[in-house]
Amino acid sequence: MYHNHIRVSVVNNKKQFRYEIALESGEYAYVEYRWLKGNMVLMHTFVPKEARGKGYAATLVKAIFEDLRQKGIRAVVYCPYVTKYLEIHRGYDDVMSEHD
Repeated sequence: MYHNHIRVSVVNNKKQFRYEIALESGEYAYVEYRWLKGNMVLMHTFVPKEARGKGYAATLVKAIFEDLRQKGIRAVVYCPYVTKYLEIHRGYDDVMSEHD
């Protein structure tokens, strides 16, 4: 994935239940998740203050939905950022769980 001509790698850190991007500062931007009845529940998005506004959160969310779509896993969204992302970026209805 590319953002501002910088290659970023989104990793599913299964041990910490989060998708993350390692930043040059040594910190991480991430989206935390939990599992509920086979669905991935997106709980919280975090981007360190100095990295905000650079597209890391949107890059994470897009990568998560693409990964879930590929694996046939449904999502439940509790995170306000992800909810806002979905209002702007349509086309992920097939990934959303019918049950929250």
